[in-house]
Amino acid sequence: MAALAPMKGGRYVDGTSGGGGHTRALLALVGPKGRVLGLDRDPDALRHLEDSLQAEAPNLILRRANFSDLDLILSEIGWEKADGMLLDLGLSSHQLERSGRGFSFARPEPLDMRMDPDRGRPARDLVNRLPEKDLADLIFHLGEEKASRRVARAIVRARERGPLTTSLELAEAVRRALRRPGRPPRLDPATRTFQALRLAVNRELEHLEAFLTKAPALLKPSGRLAVISFHSLEDRLVKQALHRTEPLEPAGRPYLKALYKKPLRPSVQETAANPRARSARLRAGELIVPAGRS
Repeated sequence: MAALAPMKGGRYVDGTSGGGGHTRALLALVGPKGRVLGLDRDPDALRHLEDSLQAEAPNLILRRANFSDLDLILSEIGWEKADGMLLDLGLSSHQLERSGRGFSFARPEPLDMRMDPDRGRPARDLVNRLPEKDLADLIFHLGEEKASRRVARAIVRARERGPLTTSLELAEAVRRALRRPGRPPRLDPATRTFQALRLAVNRELEHLEAFLTKAPALLKPSGRLAVISFHSLEDRLVKQALHRTEPLEPAGRPYLKALYKKPLRPSVQETAANPRARSARLRAGELIVPAGRS
């Protein structure tokens, strides 16, 4: 909220409403004359927000949509631009703990991983149909898994005995491939493979890149964008969209100037209270409109 600096009566976008934590904070700060647009592509998240928030907050607008389509949503509701926009990338706690879509590798859930269960191909299609080389490349590039070839080989061997249909089956196949003697690793060996599949299924990097390209045109002058990311692939795209100084090309266009030299990280106290925050990185920018532009 400090990065966004919401103003009373302002118009703000929570592009990943999820459980509604940031949406609630924005509503409290903009006051009854302000407006908050909450987006999420997960119908379960929208139903929860409608039940818990909309009745008490008539200045909240909810839409089932991807943040990459924000320009279309703003046009639909009659907003030309917003005073601030927020993205909290990755999974919500609800999706991880209670969605039953295979995001968790601690339980035997259907191997789906779609944030919007009505769109795209489920993860089981990739796991059970991709050729070994393509599967290895996907896990390497989107999961940053150095042992991707070993993991892909183990998945292919496992599926030869029968299709992998649950998240736990997949996790066990990956763990067997990466198991080493000694103390258990801090990070579950299946983490990077699950990240890769989730990013691929939901086309998360594509949607983030599309949003960041549009963002300067959707903000008012001095409007702010804040993005919380959880791995280097997301963070790299956000970093590239924020500038330390005015970019040389194209000269004279509005641009997002970084508010911080480095991403803000959670404190030791916050990480202790909320271990899932340990890899969070917050970057923020302010829209600068060069003289003579509007």
